[in-house]
Amino acid sequence: MASFKPYRVPTRDSGKFKLSKLDPGATPFSQGSEEKQREELDELALELDRLQNRLHAEGRRKLLLVLQGMDTSGKDGTIRWVFSRTSPLGVRVQPFKAPSELERSHDYLWRCHAVVPAAGQLMVWNRSHYEDVLVPVVEELIDKKERLRRYGHINDFERLLTDTGTTIIKCMLHISKDEQRARLQDRIDTPSKQWKFQRADLDVREKWDAYQAAYERALSATSTAHAPWHVIPSDSKTHRNLMIASLLIKTLQGMELRTPPADPALKGLVVC
Repeated sequence: MASFKPYRVPTRDSGKFKLSKLDPGATPFSQGSEEKQREELDELALELDRLQNRLHAEGRRKLLLVLQGMDTSGKDGTIRWVFSRTSPLGVRVQPFKAPSELERSHDYLWRCHAVVPAAGQLMVWNRSHYEDVLVPVVEELIDKKERLRRYGHINDFERLLTDTGTTIIKCMLHISKDEQRARLQDRIDTPSKQWKFQRADLDVREKWDAYQAAYERALSATSTAHAPWHVIPSDSKTHRNLMIASLLIKTLQGMELRTPPADPALKGLVVC
């Protein structure tokens, strides 16, 4: 069984982290043929549904999955396939786009705090509060002092969530520049996918190295014992899905969820 340990970003006190040392093309969680991997993913999706149902039934704790990554890294695809067999009753997905005028009138964490998971929920964030220590850094809209201050804000925010019953899983979907090129070209060449492509995607791509550096700093500064980051090699879409599904299941199993005890008053009750 593959280990998550090599892909867990160490805490700030554990040593230097280098994103470039992790191969986006690695597939440690993929075994066998593509068909076998799809079968395994389906089994994992069913197990995830069972565990999510237990989380929902217990109704006390919460789980937050944060997905970050460069354009085309597969945030939408991860949600589509990992949760393909999961009941929507206890799962919510929240996308984060460019802040609206209302959101900009508040502090940058306001829109995030408004959509944290409620008791019994599994919440998925497609992008997140980490956009506010990536885009402004690359575009030089904030200086180093503000960047470090925001890292502190984020760590405190996530500590608040974990202290009040939320388990946090943070995944950075790590793709190579060559793989991004291929996926962007596919969007351009495939009419049914052209709606996903924006000219601005190419402008962001030109700043690839700056974004990689911003990710490296952000992950290193905000990977904590209570909310660690995992880097997910994502050049292979199947591997990406298998690894994240496995991480979710491992986390839910570790929570030792319990369904509510049976109501003694129901013993012997017969429905006519």
